[in-house]
Amino acid sequence: MKFAEFTISTLPRIYFGEGRLELLPALIAEYGRRVLVVSGKSSFSDSPHWQTLQQGMAQAGLTHQLFGVAGEPSPALVDSAVREFHQEGFEVVVGIGGGSVLDAAKAIAGLLPSGRSVLAHLEDVGEGLPYEGPSLPFIAVPTTAGTGSEATRNAVLSEQGTGGYKKSFRHESLVARVALVDPLLLEHCPRELIAAQGMDAFTQLLESYVSLRANPFTDALAWSGLEAIAQGFFAAYDGGDDEAARQGRAAMAYGALLSGITLAQAGLGSVHGLAQPLGSLFSVPHGIACGTTLAVATEVNIKALRERAPQSPALAKYARVGRLLLGDQRLYEQAACHALVSQLQMWTERMAIPRLGQFGIGMDDLPLIIANARGNSMQTNPIWLSDEEIGKIVSRRV
Repeated sequence: MKFAEFTISTLPRIYFGEGRLELLPALIAEYGRRVLVVSGKSSFSDSPHWQTLQQGMAQAGLTHQLFGVAGEPSPALVDSAVREFHQEGFEVVVGIGGGSVLDAAKAIAGLLPSGRSVLAHLEDVGEGLPYEGPSLPFIAVPTTAGTGSEATRNAVLSEQGTGGYKKSFRHESLVARVALVDPLLLEHCPRELIAAQGMDAFTQLLESYVSLRANPFTDALAWSGLEAIAQGFFAAYDGGDDEAARQGRAAMAYGALLSGITLAQAGLGSVHGLAQPLGSLFSVPHGIACGTTLAVATEVNIKALRERAPQSPALAKYARVGRLLLGDQRLYEQAACHALVSQLQMWTERMAIPRLGQFGIGMDDLPLIIANARGNSMQTNPIWLSDEEIGKIVSRRV
């Protein structure tokens, strides 16, 4: 086996397992006594976990303030929080929620010391000023299993509508000091959110696995995550209180965590390239954008690789994942790739992932979507896709 050069960037200190939330007050206290807690508008604060956490913080001598985030964070939301809290003397920021909450908390932590607008640093659409920190210590506590934001260095911010965008505020110092992943926090996650977020996590693992920047380190992590989600997805989706459901939720939390690590190190692909315009121009939720296009995008990628790059290692990797999902190690490469696409189509149908047409997208929108789909994620797709091929992915899910 030949080992090419690769670099692994900063990772958080990771605490994983049921009941780990009880460690949070002591972990916060390592960084300070005054904490800004960023969470969803009500999902966590209405739960018994919040009451327990407040008691633990009080016992640890911590003072806190809660800031709520609804929907995908915008630059305006981040800037408003920074203006409000810049002079409040917070020493640490804790994000507790889904990917949107964690991204907002990450950006707020990065800007509170300076009080500067995030538009000074937002890639492509900001002022282009280099971010030099410092960032407040940031602790990430995911309550969904999807984006892996707890392990990445970028905060994704969106401006929706005509002229909208989905861009990253990105820097090594924004990586969480601690990622605390407690599968118990997924217990009351709605089925539709388990479906969309799980498809996002699986997409991130698959795309980083076949990425042009994949390496043995990320391959090992991606494969472990793919195995976990393949085994646990539908147990988590079906829900319940039995052991199978609990293990399914743990598998999804673990897979999502690894997807954040691998995407940060290896990059993504065509599905996430498309998710940018679908989410910013048409308000398609990120998990649905990934889930609804994954099977078709995988099929288009495999066809393009066979025609133009038959020696690509990505084909063997797609086949390996196909054997995993079908549970048949005897399949030769072509049949295994076909099995992968078929299984992903079955997942999409079984979980009723919405089609793009349900968000008002029609065939007339193809040129706009294609023109905005060639961002960073598309650059690490295992093969360059033509406008026609990108259009085929979208048109088949309209």
